[in-house]
Amino acid sequence: MSAQTLFLAWQDKSKLSRRWYPVGRLDTDTSKPLYRYRYTRGALRAQKEVGFPLVLDFPELEGDYKSRALFPMFANRIIARGRPDRLAYLEHLDLTDSADPIEILAANGGRRATDSYEVIPKLRKCADGSFCCRFFLHGWRYASKAAQKRLRSLQPGEELYLSIELTNPTSGLALQVQSRDYHMIGWAPRYLVLDLTTALKTSSRYKARVVRVNPQPAPMKQRVLVEVRGNLGAHKPMSSKDFVPLVQGR
Repeated sequence: MSAQTLFLAWQDKSKLSRRWYPVGRLDTDTSKPLYRYRYTRGALRAQKEVGFPLVLDFPELEGDYKSRALFPMFANRIIARGRPDRLAYLEHLDLTDSADPIEILAANGGRRATDSYEVIPKLRKCADGSFCCRFFLHGWRYASKAAQKRLRSLQPGEELYLSIELTNPTSGLALQVQSRDYHMIGWAPRYLVLDLTTALKTSSRYKARVVRVNPQPAPMKQRVLVEVRGNLGAHKPMSSKDFVPLVQGR
């Protein structure tokens, strides 16, 4: 699909909160091509609460930025075609060399060691309420030794379970990912917790599975790729105020 939406999230890495905020929205249409970036209400809240610094590429909070080329802020987070490890890198993401830049960003999260940003794909819901999303397992390094051993034996296609956690010491509400023999092997990303929790409450008929297990030397944040399918009913995903652009209209 040529038209896609990604969100830019930022983490406050000071001792104030370590909290993640969705701060920007990137609307893309690779068929034209056309790229549009706007800050969201999450950026405004992050500024008020923890002093979020605006992205250098987008200096105006109420700016409406449009371009025929992908903005450097995002383009610099995509592996170059000339790199010898490109194919292996894309394989870790369950992609091929034909993947376009937006597909790569949606899969790799756009993470860099030099800043505090992450790229989030917009969760798509079909007309019947169904959805499918993929993410890399979070927090597996904090699981028990027995769970980490179990993680290393996971196989592609293996069934997984999701479990709502109400008393996570870091985030309060969290979503645990468990193996079929009930080892808690990690967590779903925080940006998906509210939507996936809603899906679990809407219908118990969800499916979660292992897509890939990437051993070393793959990055630790790309160790286990998970897919979840379910139904959101009437719920509109990623609809909280933090995801709403400050500038509306075309």
